[in-house]
Amino acid sequence: MQSRLRLGGQPVQPVLLMFPLGLFAMAVIFDVAHLLGAPALFGTLAFLNLIAGLAGGLLAALAGGYEAFAARGPRAARAAFLSLLLDTGVLIFFAVLTLLRVRSPGRVAEAGLVVMELLGLAAAIFSTWYGGRFTETRSGTPSGSGTPGPDPLRVCFRRAPYARRAVPRSR
Repeated sequence: MQSRLRLGGQPVQPVLLMFPLGLFAMAVIFDVAHLLGAPALFGTLAFLNLIAGLAGGLLAALAGGYEAFAARGPRAARAAFLSLLLDTGVLIFFAVLTLLRVRSPGRVAEAGLVVMELLGLAAAIFSTWYGGRFTETRSGTPSGSGTPGPDPLRVCFRRAPYARRAVPRSR
């Protein structure tokens, strides 16, 4: 799917998705460090990373919404809206986790919340992968030429064209 929202000739939405993903990952790392014995400052830094990740995720969701409404064709629109739905679900999940941390002293997370953060991070990685498979490649050519391409999981497990069986030549 070709992106309509561009800056300097490059699509904006994939770049905006990387900031919240990195901030959520750093929040998980800080929380794990805090659980392993780091000072309470690490828990507070994780909380602040979650807040910044939610703000960046809101910007990415707005850009994704614009892309979804500007998509051409029903198949591309369905894929864009599903990607937007996944991204929004991840944002809501992390917003709930952040609100649960507000009650604790120092905004630190307990072990149960860290496990939930790990699940949320896995969902965020899947959502980013799913949305990224419909965007353009680095060379600027669309990977799906306006529509989503084949299922990447099937492509991964399909035999490569150069791996054909050797057929003995008849002489």
